Amino acid sequence: AMSKSGVKISSDLLANPLCEQEPGFLEMVTAFDTAMKRMDSFNQEKVKMGLERPGCAGVLFSSVFPSLNMAVKRREQTLQDYKRLQSKVEKYEEKERTGPVLAKLHQ
Repeated sequence: AMSKSGVKISSDLLANPLCEQEPGFLEMVTAFDTAMKRMDSFNQEKVKMGLERPGCAGVLFSSVFPSLNMAVKRREQTLQDYKRLQSKVEKYEEKERTGPVLAKLHQ
């Protein structure tokens, strides 16, 4: 999706009237457009490889972007914590509203 967005941005820039007025800008945007299209093509090849060999893309992706892999793990852990705490809140909301229950609910 990111490379598709890059291609869209570069094609939008090429359609900009400033490209007709400034040859230097046109040259720069054309080079950017070519790079975005090549990157998109490269990414499409990688997606095809990942689909043909299940699991391969995931291994490649996690080895190239270990910080992203850690962020996904942290997100999953945080989501589990949130669900656990949400169920606690729901239990306290169902109980009779006494002082200790309200204190724990607030906490």
